[in-house]
Amino acid sequence: KKHLKRIAAPKHWMLAKLGGQWAPKPSAGPHKARECLPLVLLIRNRLKYALSGRETQMILGQKAVKVDGVARTDHTFPTGFMDVVSIEKTNEHFRLLHDVKGRYLLHRVTKEEAGYKLGKVSRVWVGLKGIPYCSTHDGRTFRYPHPDIAINDTIRFDLKTKKILDFVKFETGNLVMVSGGRNCGRIGVIVSKEKHPGHLRYCPHPRLCRPDLRHPPRLRFRYWQGVSPLDLPSPQQGCPP
Repeated sequence: KKHLKRIAAPKHWMLAKLGGQWAPKPSAGPHKARECLPLVLLIRNRLKYALSGRETQMILGQKAVKVDGVARTDHTFPTGFMDVVSIEKTNEHFRLLHDVKGRYLLHRVTKEEAGYKLGKVSRVWVGLKGIPYCSTHDGRTFRYPHPDIAINDTIRFDLKTKKILDFVKFETGNLVMVSGGRNCGRIGVIVSKEKHPGHLRYCPHPRLCRPDLRHPPRLRFRYWQGVSPLDLPSPQQGCPP
């Protein structure tokens, strides 16, 4: 299916119901179609650098917009959580985060902070010839990761060298942001972890600052131990604790 009706588009895109019949269909990429923000919506609807999709394609055709350090010319390329969008002509760098309503927030960052990215480890395995691998939430694969890196941990890697700089374990006391569900975008500290018998395994549920917030590990994103390496949005920008 290569088309998407506007009425069926994700709500967090914030498209007007009467603004047309169609919505941009995200291309196959590092983020899921229902959890991403196409580049055309980022440039035209959020940054207001274009008035139409045609103008957006002309901007992208000049290779003026980079996502994670790579110039993208596809106007339906899916950008997602923790992606770094850079526009060199205007000397602007943005990191995609969630606000408290679950919508994508373009958080302005410095050039130094735009050089690295956080990734949630989604899989760890041993491949051919005994080579260990780990993959992140955005589809990246790293060879020979640290032996202590496990599923649900968070790694920080350099976008230029593609090397893992450091990592943090999924433990109590770490700062997290809920990346899915009804409390998407909330920031808190893991107070405790509970185990409930699941379908095939025991699934730890972190509990944030509020005792009624419980989420499975696939819906949380760790920031760091004590202090986050990222410049987090202020409560006025829509990310209250």
